[in-house]
Amino acid sequence: MNLLCQDFGIKYNMENGGPAPEIITDKIYANTRILKEYFIAEDLPDVDISVIGLSSFSGPEGPFGVDVFDSTTDYVKLMKSIFDFGSIQKLLSCPKFTFCYDALHGVAGIYAKRIFVEELGANQSSLLNCTPKEDFGGGHPDPNLTYAKELVARMGLGKSSSQNEPPEFGAAADGDADRNMILGKRFFVTPSDSVAIIAANAVEAIPYFASGLKGVARSMPTSAALDVVAKKLNLKFFEVPTGWKFFGNLMDAGLCSICGEESFGTGSDHIREKDGIWAVLAWLSILAFKNKDNLKEQKLVTVEDIFLGHWATYGRHYYTRYDYENVDAGAAKELMAHLVNLQSSLPNLNKLIKEIRSDVSEVAQADEFEYKDPVDGSVSKHQGIRYLFVDGSRLVFRLSGTGSEGATIRVYIEQYEKDSSNTGRDSQEALAPLARMIKLSKMKEFTGRSVPTVIT
Repeated sequence: MNLLCQDFGIKYNMENGGPAPEIITDKIYANTRILKEYFIAEDLPDVDISVIGLSSFSGPEGPFGVDVFDSTTDYVKLMKSIFDFGSIQKLLSCPKFTFCYDALHGVAGIYAKRIFVEELGANQSSLLNCTPKEDFGGGHPDPNLTYAKELVARMGLGKSSSQNEPPEFGAAADGDADRNMILGKRFFVTPSDSVAIIAANAVEAIPYFASGLKGVARSMPTSAALDVVAKKLNLKFFEVPTGWKFFGNLMDAGLCSICGEESFGTGSDHIREKDGIWAVLAWLSILAFKNKDNLKEQKLVTVEDIFLGHWATYGRHYYTRYDYENVDAGAAKELMAHLVNLQSSLPNLNKLIKEIRSDVSEVAQADEFEYKDPVDGSVSKHQGIRYLFVDGSRLVFRLSGTGSEGATIRVYIEQYEKDSSNTGRDSQEALAPLARMIKLSKMKEFTGRSVPTVIT
């Protein structure tokens, strides 16, 4: 592999199992600046990873062992200590409740067969693309509406929807099973809403949280749906930069039980990483709890029903993300500097806003997000530019990647609606006025882009 023309990196996890914090990665980076040589080990032993057990070998520094174990068995045991598998099994055995899981030919397929079929009794036909393949079957292993095409069609979403009655519940995982997508019948669950609903129902529906939640957290670009839940339930709440290492610090300190990010990552303090299958089991647990008294009735409580009830209580956060990819890095930095300058005068900023759309709320606060870790005191600066509106809506700009191949500007648009009579609107319609505020950034003037590369 030619490392000069391809992305290359190393993920380093700490003893807690989570990503290394910045204080460690900064030191590692500093060391890479002074390296003068490195060595490559040759003639490595041939380890048969299909055989469980300890194998012994001889090396230049003496004998050593390689222990091969079945991680699936350990994981199933952990999930059984968190969730009530009996209640989920009753839900999956109900003829009226149908289920579909798409592993996108990633590693989640192994876990899915063991958990959903062997442990919970789901039909094998409920599983899609659950044979792991090195090339992911020629597809893209991202669990979203674009790449999980077969599942999306089966769930009654998209232009090529199946003619058959869609399942009540569907889910997908990415290649390494840490991210997830949740779907109801003809209903897409945004990751931001997913973590909020899990947090709102966790104590009642998931035995692991029966004694209460220590706190909840989300990444800064993720919608504020979780904030509203935390406030109503009087939970500790944290807004952190993008990156799971920030959640890990909070969990190690006993400050956070459930967390999530808008890029399809959801997790809890059972491990220090996002966990896609955990998220699916959490949703199945909530559905099992909501339906515990009516599995024999004619009408089930559906994913959409849960959302309608949630929005009636907490309001709805309409949300989308625009990605402007491979933008000139210099132009991207100039755009971000322009956005910072706009924040120097809120009266002038709000005047510009009214000139673009008179029906948009005024900005109450504008800043460049900076995070001081409450555990280790480390400070992360320049994490994104926020415009926080009086009505609870938000507009966020974040720069991702500034290498020689260009940068990506991500724009997060979030319209909060607390009037339950308006929570059933089309998402793009509800977001249209606020989306016009991208004009504030002079996106076209700086980058030449008039439309985003990707809309999520």
